[in-house]
Amino acid sequence: MLILNFYYIVPVVSVLCGLWVFVSKRKHLLNTLLSLEYIMLSIFWIMSLHLSNMGHESYFVLFFLTLAACEGALGLALLVSVVRTHGNDCFSSFSVLQC
Repeated sequence: MLILNFYYIVPVVSVLCGLWVFVSKRKHLLNTLLSLEYIMLSIFWIMSLHLSNMGHESYFVLFFLTLAACEGALGLALLVSVVRTHGNDCFSSFSVLQC
């Protein structure tokens, strides 16, 4: 049982590191998108470990991975749109009055 708990420590620490980067480094849009993808990958890791230890099928994990890939594609589309309209991805160059 102790070995199983050790396998959960690394993914949980990686989720916390991803959350810390997401909260603290808000200068560029690309950094925030990369930290969100890192969090999603760490959650995927936790879910796959948990479901494999329980002996269940991994269909839900594949569904979650599909949603994470769609989230990444939407984030990249948003990044391309922002770079084309504003010229860069810095949050300081955005204005609330521009729509």
